[in-house]
Amino acid sequence: MQIHGRCHCGSIRYQADVDPERTTICHCTDCQKLTGSAYRVSVPAEGGSFQLLAGTPTIYVKLGDSGARRAQAFCPNCGSPLYTYDADQEPKAYGLRVGCIEERVALVPRKQKWCRSALGWTDSLAGMERRDAE
Repeated sequence: MQIHGRCHCGSIRYQADVDPERTTICHCTDCQKLTGSAYRVSVPAEGGSFQLLAGTPTIYVKLGDSGARRAQAFCPNCGSPLYTYDADQEPKAYGLRVGCIEERVALVPRKQKWCRSALGWTDSLAGMERRDAE
C-alpha cells in the first residue's frame, strides 16, 4: 500500500510503499529513549519506494546493540522522529515511524521485538481506564 508521511509541523513530507503485514513494535531501550515512550512502532518501506517530498530532516547516528550504525531522521523544527536507515551505506531500506504516517490506522503491528527490554505494564493495556479526550 502507498503511504504518506509528514512531521507534526508539516515541513517534512514523504511517501513510500509498505507491506502492512511487516509493521512491528520494538521494545529496545534505544527506541524507548528516542521516542520518549514505552516502545516504537515502525514499518519498512518497500525497496526503492521511499521519496522525500519536502524538507530536510536532521540526522542523528546511533550505535545499536547489534553494532550497526543507524541513522535516525527527525524534523529539526518540531522534533518528530520520521525514519531510520543504515548509516554506513547509501540508503536502500527505510524504517518508517508509524506515528507520522497518515494511513497509520491500517498499520497494525504483527510482531514485537526486543521483548526482554519491554516494560511489564505494556502487556496489559486492555484493562486500563480509557477516556476519549482530556
